[in-house]
Amino acid sequence: MRIFCQVFAWLVLSFFTFCGHALADAGTMTRVFRQQPEMSAFEICHAGGCAKVSRAGLNAQEWQRIAAACDHPIETADAERDCIAFSIGEFEALVGPKTGTDTDRGGTFGNSAYPGQMDCNDEAINTTTYLRLMEMHGLLRYHAIEDIRTRGFFFNRWPHTTAVILDLESGQRYAVDAWFYDNGYPAVVLPFQTWKSGWKPADSHAR
Repeated sequence: MRIFCQVFAWLVLSFFTFCGHALADAGTMTRVFRQQPEMSAFEICHAGGCAKVSRAGLNAQEWQRIAAACDHPIETADAERDCIAFSIGEFEALVGPKTGTDTDRGGTFGNSAYPGQMDCNDEAINTTTYLRLMEMHGLLRYHAIEDIRTRGFFFNRWPHTTAVILDLESGQRYAVDAWFYDNGYPAVVLPFQTWKSGWKPADSHAR
């Protein structure tokens, strides 16, 4: 029984530190995830598991920089996903200097020296916020935003979390994952089942 309790305690502790950082209060994560963002004022998670929350906003000129990624006719869901991938990177590049997250590096482990580091939970929540801003301003026509999802549970691999969108035409889900690369890089958008299988970009050093 003692061994079982020790193992169980380790699993509980690990669950609340996945992605390499201790999680903040669950209520904080939920509040930021469920926020109704405005272009001029929204909250951003960082420091691992939303341990720190900063407010940011974009002006009209900055928003145009993001919208420019979708200024050509978007006539397919495929093209919209390309727009989403690039736009998430633009959001990060603009928000980073305002929140101190411009030093964020791809991955989590081994990056603690970077003060603006984010883990996968931060990335998934922030990406969902950016997607909601895109939706509010008419940039999402072919996709709906879903709840974040996690793959792995210690026994088979380290847990990892992502934002998720739903293709309204095909019914297929896609992961929108900004964790693999440094701040400002386009997000990875790929079929959710492929992502769930443990997929990782060959050129990413994230861990």
